[in-house]
Amino acid sequence: MRVLLISANTEQINMPVLPLGMACVAAAAQNAGHEVQTVNLMMQKDVRTPIARAIQAFSPEVIGISVRNIDDQFMETPTFLLNSVRDVVSICRSLSNAPIVLGGAGYSIFPKTALEYLGADMGIQGEGEAAFILLLEQLRRNADLSGIPGLYLPGAGTLEKPPKKPIATRNLDEFPIPLPNIHLSPHTGIEENQLWIPFQTRRGCPMDCSYCSTATIEGRILRKFSPQKAVEGLRRYAEAGFRQFFFVDNTFNLPPSYAKALCDAIIAAGLNIRWRCILYPWKADDALIGKMARAGCSEVSFGFESGSEKILKNLNKRFTPHEVVRISETLQKHGIRQMGFLLLGGPGETPETVAQSLHFADALQLEAMKVTTGIRIYPYTALARIAISEGLIASETELIFPHFYVAKNLRDRLIETVSNWMKDRPNWLK
Repeated sequence: MRVLLISANTEQINMPVLPLGMACVAAAAQNAGHEVQTVNLMMQKDVRTPIARAIQAFSPEVIGISVRNIDDQFMETPTFLLNSVRDVVSICRSLSNAPIVLGGAGYSIFPKTALEYLGADMGIQGEGEAAFILLLEQLRRNADLSGIPGLYLPGAGTLEKPPKKPIATRNLDEFPIPLPNIHLSPHTGIEENQLWIPFQTRRGCPMDCSYCSTATIEGRILRKFSPQKAVEGLRRYAEAGFRQFFFVDNTFNLPPSYAKALCDAIIAAGLNIRWRCILYPWKADDALIGKMARAGCSEVSFGFESGSEKILKNLNKRFTPHEVVRISETLQKHGIRQMGFLLLGGPGETPETVAQSLHFADALQLEAMKVTTGIRIYPYTALARIAISEGLIASETELIFPHFYVAKNLRDRLIETVSNWMKDRPNWLK
């Protein structure tokens, strides 16, 4: 079948992001024998023109739209991002009779309500490499769709009982890694030093942080590409001239044995690359961090979230402030830059714990600090249950529209405190 895949994301919250999820589905569909074209709307001012050009030239039989972000997660002035995606659906509808299928991380959090809001024909929750290929085959044969896991239709919800966990393939080596300049291409106009190729070696997260939506998107079971397959994928990008990578794994250092094996494989391959990753402040010893540095790690996103042990426990974190200090010092020792993250306003937060966190983060003397005030509430999380029990939201609240948790009587004071704190700290960001 002729398959047109569109990445609808235009949000550049931290940096322009390449559509890795869409690229993974494109690679799988192409490997299954389908003809695939992609459209990335990230840098497009007029989204209709590239969509119209692709539809007129390609005449797709199926159109897939990747939905990455629901909103910008900024409590003070939240921006809802699905209206622009709805425009993309409408443009496709006006130009083609092909069925429109939704997918992506943002869609997977709200599969039923997002499908209804966006007005597409169907959507797939969770991993798309297997389910979308099965859907294409059934559509080609005009066959029954009821056996496709995670498939949603308007008004009917899922075609089968919604799974408690996203349907996920245990062995990621069954899936292809997107190829450079074929499935995953850089945006035009981005300077070379600002281009970081997203790369994923693991999916799923068992940490169960109280506010996190990862389990809804990828499941709680940690699944991995073999280090050998991951490094072969990196090698292809390096040979194509790409030298900077961002490992988008939720916790690069977990499990430590895998992280060490991956670093060893990168070092042995002599790829000469630089990379960033997300480091969970737990189970990261000198041996691992040393291997990361030798393998090319230049910067980590260091999400320690709070300097209060009580608040960390409330967020269901496994680490302590003492471990944060130890790991931060080890990263500094090995010359790895750190962007720290604070998440203020959660359950149990008080003016005293806010001050404790700000002073704690300041003492670390990191290269950059990002501070978030208020926590976006996602369904199926402990935070959502807490918010319901405290009367902040109702059980029937449509959380696709941004709602934020802030400890009682803290909101206005929290925003003012953080704003005043950041005035003379230019490396602190909101």
